[in-house]
Amino acid sequence: MITLRKVETEDLEQFFIFQQDADAAHMAAFASTNPKDRSVFDHHWGELLNSDDTVVRTIDRDGQPVGSIAAFEDESSREITFWIEKRFWGQGITTEAVEKFLTEFPERPVTARVVVDNLGTLKILESLGFSEVGEESSFSNVRAKVVQEKILQLS
Repeated sequence: MITLRKVETEDLEQFFIFQQDADAAHMAAFASTNPKDRSVFDHHWGELLNSDDTVVRTIDRDGQPVGSIAAFEDESSREITFWIEKRFWGQGITTEAVEKFLTEFPERPVTARVVVDNLGTLKILESLGFSEVGEESSFSNVRAKVVQEKILQLS
């Protein structure tokens, strides 16, 4: 069973481990340049958890944290971002978690940015009603190059 809950301190240890996976970081494209730097991780998560404009949840599968999902205020909408531990990819967990999150926060529009070669995430978002509204070039620290991102929106 997939549930969403507030992030607890002990979840952060799991999230730090999750970001060590090079394949997952490559697909996300906008992870930390040095995923092993705990001080950067702690600073980033401190900002997320202490922001009044950001909603962050732990994604649990049968009581175990398997990822995180967040929404933050962007220029004209709320933007979502999520990370699932790689061994849980392709099992429907991400789709179910994002769907639950969107139900919990019905504010629209909601935007998401996805690197064009992250086909799994694109498929998930499109299945939930997101549609492409633009494309943008951005520098990815993880990939050390400029990448194309699709900008998707749920109205």
